Amino acid sequence: MLGWLGLAAIGVVNGGLRQGLYARWTTDRLAHQLSTVTLIALIACYAWWMQRRWPLPSTGLALEVGGAWAALTVLFELGLGRYVVGDAWSTLLADYDLTEGRIWVLVPLWLSVAPTVVRHLIGTQARRCPTG
Repeated sequence: MLGWLGLAAIGVVNGGLRQGLYARWTTDRLAHQLSTVTLIALIACYAWWMQRRWPLPSTGLALEVGGAWAALTVLFELGLGRYVVGDAWSTLLADYDLTEGRIWVLVPLWLSVAPTVVRHLIGTQARRCPTG
């Protein structure tokens, strides 16, 4: 579960890069979409590294870790946005509105399955390419 702290740091850095590098040259929606896609890719890399470093021994545990990562992320995002930044609930929930092109919801969805998907991919790769 301590692995989630790394995810939080990656998310903060990703948001900072969005604001510092490309948000001023694109629409707000496009900046958030690009940021969501890059965050999903970074999460995949991080989950891969975590599985190599501290392998999850079962699919069940991988699903539990993914569910916890997703729940902690949503709680952190909503809690920080509401109680620290002071955003309205409507503002916070707008990022989950797919009809408006807001694709943030893909992040918690990916977080919930990333450990399981990566565990499976690494296991498949290991069967194909033994490291003798």
